Amino acid sequence: PRGERDPGNTRGSAGSELDQQQRRTAVIDETILELTPLVGVTAACQAVGRPRSSHYRQHRKSPKPATPVKARKPQPRALSAAEQAEVLRVLHSERFVDMAPAEIHAILLDEGVYLCSVSTMYRLLRARGEVRERRSLATHPARKKPELIAETPNQVWSWDITKLHGPAKWSYFYLYCIIDIYSRYIVGWMVAGCESAVLAEKLLADTIDKQQVDRDRLTIHADNGSSMASKPVAFLLADLGVTKSHSRPHTSNDNPYSEAHFKTLKYRPEFPASGFAELGAARDWARQFVHWYNHDHRHSGIRYVSPAQ
Repeated sequence: PRGERDPGNTRGSAGSELDQQQRRTAVIDETILELTPLVGVTAACQAVGRPRSSHYRQHRKSPKPATPVKARKPQPRALSAAEQAEVLRVLHSERFVDMAPAEIHAILLDEGVYLCSVSTMYRLLRARGEVRERRSLATHPARKKPELIAETPNQVWSWDITKLHGPAKWSYFYLYCIIDIYSRYIVGWMVAGCESAVLAEKLLADTIDKQQVDRDRLTIHADNGSSMASKPVAFLLADLGVTKSHSRPHTSNDNPYSEAHFKTLKYRPEFPASGFAELGAARDWARQFVHWYNHDHRHSGIRYVSPAQ
């Protein structure tokens, strides 16, 4: 159709323009070559309208000269070897051996003595490997990702605490929830007005007693919250023969079962987005949710059966 461009013709026109430019360059080169014996390179380049520097760059006859390596000149104000030795002697002396160079510099100035600048002191010490941390620092090995594997009920539990909005701004109720990762069954829960290690200890003790868990059989996993990593909880689990496991610092993915459970809880249609008016209302709602979750909810992680089944 008329008006449409042919890609083939476009490529052909571009190729013809390139050929014309190459022929024009060849003609200019031949002209300069003929005029050079008569008028010189400068006049020949002016006659054809080409910069002389461009012509020399395109027709270089000799290799590019190597850049000479310039020897670094010593700084005239640099300390001599004797002066450097004197500075190091002062820094290593018994009087100043435990002081920082800035402090040594200030003391010497008060006494009317100037050896060098603070940066020069650091430079001399750094050249000898004497600028480093002298204390013995603790090294922590990389923590491994916890592997939560349960083949039977009451083998691995996961628990966490989440906030529920209260009647006023910045007021919260706290939902403690323990789930069995084998069946996703909520084995224990509690709604309280605060987050407390004592309440967490009581909830864990009552839940373990209610489920009649034998010693050296159960592992309880949690994150690194203050209540989860508290001494009362750790002492309780040790007394009951329960193994405790914790997530890596700042890694929420290490406690996926509780995190997914709390998302299901807060995405329920009947979850009050405006918050709960009182603690009793939060407990009533949590009681209804736990019954629905354990007996009616078809969990995708256990092939769409309820945790109770």
